[in-house]
Amino acid sequence: MDANQEELSNPFGMDETCTNCALCERRERVVHGYGDVGADFLFVGEMPSAGAEATGVPFTGDAAGERLQEVLERLELSNSPPDAAEPELDNAFLTYLTRCRHPERLPNDEEVETCEPYLNAEVRMINPEILLPVGQRALAEVAREYTTTPAEEFDVVADHATTIRGRGFELVPMVHPAEQTDEQTEAFVQHFFDLMGKDYRQTKGRQGR
Repeated sequence: MDANQEELSNPFGMDETCTNCALCERRERVVHGYGDVGADFLFVGEMPSAGAEATGVPFTGDAAGERLQEVLERLELSNSPPDAAEPELDNAFLTYLTRCRHPERLPNDEEVETCEPYLNAEVRMINPEILLPVGQRALAEVAREYTTTPAEEFDVVADHATTIRGRGFELVPMVHPAEQTDEQTEAFVQHFFDLMGKDYRQTKGRQGR
């Protein structure tokens, strides 16, 4: 974790009482980003799950979250067991397109757009090397913002565990853990290890953090 960082949870002090869209009417709590503010790797999901809403930490609190946390542990980005409610992350940051969960539906386009400044601020302040969109909606939105290719040309199943050159970042999409097969999980882990064996920092010409 960044040596100057005091908190893993919502380290940038973003508004935890946000009322900018209709999602706030049904949420239990706002779930902002969590992790290492000096991270090279920023994972972006669509919205908090019920488990994440309960813990207040992205990608925790349910089986899908445990699957992603297990991947992080295998990649040495987490020093905690997969079922940890507040994992100790190193070089990874977890966040969402939208920070509130509606119990009956997915966020609509207007709600994603309203929440975009939170994500944009995290990306700018962390300045990661690689963005890892988790799920189709996250891939479409991240690709729209950070690549020159039309978002509709991306498919998270076909693009899973591949590297896509973006504007200032590389993208490595992931099928949502709730929908991943064991083979897809292994493919992602292997691709990540292959990526780590290369100089992924060449995207920005940086030699270190």
